[in-house]
Amino acid sequence: MDSVVLNIPVADPVQAEILVAELADFPFESFETESSALKAYIPQERLADCKSEVDALLARYGVAGRYISIEAQNWNALWEQHFPATDIEGRLRIRAPFHEPAPEGEPEIVVMPKMSFGTGQHATTWLMARAVLDLGVGGRRGLDMGSGTGVLSIVAVKCGAAHVDAVDIDEWADANCRENIAANGVSAAVEPLLGDVARIAGRRYDFILANINRNILLRDMHAYAAALLPGGDLLMSGFLESDVPAVVEAAQAEGLEFVASAARGGWMMVHVRKA
Repeated sequence: MDSVVLNIPVADPVQAEILVAELADFPFESFETESSALKAYIPQERLADCKSEVDALLARYGVAGRYISIEAQNWNALWEQHFPATDIEGRLRIRAPFHEPAPEGEPEIVVMPKMSFGTGQHATTWLMARAVLDLGVGGRRGLDMGSGTGVLSIVAVKCGAAHVDAVDIDEWADANCRENIAANGVSAAVEPLLGDVARIAGRRYDFILANINRNILLRDMHAYAAALLPGGDLLMSGFLESDVPAVVEAAQAEGLEFVASAARGGWMMVHVRKA
C-alpha cells in the first residue's frame, strides 16, 4: 500500500510534540521529528477521508504542510528505522517486534503500533507507564480509557493488575489492542471494549488510566469519578503544563483529591484519588 508523508515546518520540539498529539487523532501511522520539521506518515487511501480536517488543524496552528507520496516498500523500511524502542528508567522496555530484546533482567512489552497511538515514544505514554509502575496495581481492577495500542493495559497487567478494561472509540485501535494483548500473553486479563465513555456505565474500578487530551478529560471527568471505587486512583495525561490547573480543578469538583504530578518535555501527568 502506497503512503504519504506530510512534511510540516516546526519552530521547536514543543510545537512538534503538540502537533503529534493533535495528529494522533487521525489515521497517521508514525511520526518523525527532524531539526525543523515534523514528518507524519499515513496510508494513501486513508488520507482522503481526513485531509480537509488535517489542513484545517494546521491552519489553526499557523503552519502549512506538504504532502509527498512514497512507495510502500520504502515506507516500511523507513518506519522501522525511525521507530526506536523506549526505555523507562531501566525498569521496563517497550519495543516493536523488529527491535532487539531488552537486556537480561529488564521486563519488556512488545507492541506493534500500526495505526494506534501508544508506543511509549511519546512523553505522555512514558509518563503514564512510569506512573503505573509506581502505583501499586497488584490484584486491582482497572480501566485504560483511550487505550490505543493497549500498551498501558499491558503494563498494568504485567505489574499484577487482576483485570483491565481497554476502551477505545476507533475500530483500528480496538483490533490493534487485541493483537498486542495476545502477543504479550495477557488476553485473559484485558478486555477490549469498542466505544466511548458510555461503555463504562455501571462498571467500577480501583484505578483508571486516561491518556487522551484535555477537552475529553474535562468532558468525561464526572464519568471517571463515578466509576472509581473509594480510594481509587485516576492517572491522566495528554495535556500541557498550562492545562494542569483546569484538569485538577475539574477533578476536585468531582470529589477527587490531588496526589501528584509529573512532567516530561512540557507534557504532564496528574494523579488524583477518590476519597
